[in-house]
Amino acid sequence: MSGTMCNLVPPLVPVERLEPMQMPVIDFGKLHQTSKSRSLVIREIATACRDVGCFQVINHGIRKSVMKGALEAASEFFESSPKSKAKFISSDITRPVRYDCSNDGLSKSRSLLKHYAHPLDEWIHFWPQEPPSYREKMGKYAVEIRRVALDILDAIFQSLGLHQAYIREKLEQGMQFLAVNSYPQSTKPGVTVGLAPHSDYGFITLILPSCPGLEVMEHHTKSWKTVLQPSDALHVHVGDHLEVLSNGIFRTLVHRAVLNGETSRVSVASIHGFPMDEKVKSAGELLDEEHPRLYRESSFKDFLDFLLSRRNNNESYIESLRISTI
Repeated sequence: MSGTMCNLVPPLVPVERLEPMQMPVIDFGKLHQTSKSRSLVIREIATACRDVGCFQVINHGIRKSVMKGALEAASEFFESSPKSKAKFISSDITRPVRYDCSNDGLSKSRSLLKHYAHPLDEWIHFWPQEPPSYREKMGKYAVEIRRVALDILDAIFQSLGLHQAYIREKLEQGMQFLAVNSYPQSTKPGVTVGLAPHSDYGFITLILPSCPGLEVMEHHTKSWKTVLQPSDALHVHVGDHLEVLSNGIFRTLVHRAVLNGETSRVSVASIHGFPMDEKVKSAGELLDEEHPRLYRESSFKDFLDFLLSRRNNNESYIESLRISTI
């Protein structure tokens, strides 16, 4: 990561225009209606996680004003003075708040503010104070999106037949961090990548975008598809640690961001996992002689160590965890 401020747009990577993906849409409200509707929704979530590694959630209960406030806070931060943003620039990826606008192998044309968000009262005083409303608006969203994430994870673990109480306890104490992204408007013909293909480390990532710009890789064809943006829907992605926990039943989602030709774009990604040093391993309930362990155990701390050690290595984190069966 660069240790200096950068206001210039880094080099951009053009890609071909793609067909839209018909992403599964989950009515979150039905998860809490009747036992029958809950069972149906759980099956829908499990199918989406298994087949495509992602889905969209509607009727999630987060107020429009809270979502709008989070996107406003994000935009206002990136529009704030270079001096106010400079204090958060660091090469230390373990810092609780970090700002980056460098042109590395992943960020092709992106500014990023990343900060821890749970427990909120432990981390919020590290967050930016400019704009003045940032902590209030983003804090409200962090609490609400975590509620939705935990309910989704409960449904996912139930679909796998796992002991939910144990996992829920770990998640209650677990990590949540927000990756707040800013992408410039595309000024070149065609489609331009702003964030290179990658997957996320945690169990799930929930993304709130201001406008379209997300693309996902289909599991079966390995082809890229654009993601449509229903009003007020949240994108949910399977992460590396959910692939590990499920022993490969669910696979992490490879995705990227492209620049919008009509407007600049911001997004808020909320990533959820176990506590920093808590190891995630394939669940014992899913293992037997015919289904051996396929992944090494790892923690968020291990993930950070991996990032520091892979400077000249293109291997992804999930690839480093897979155990060869040959």
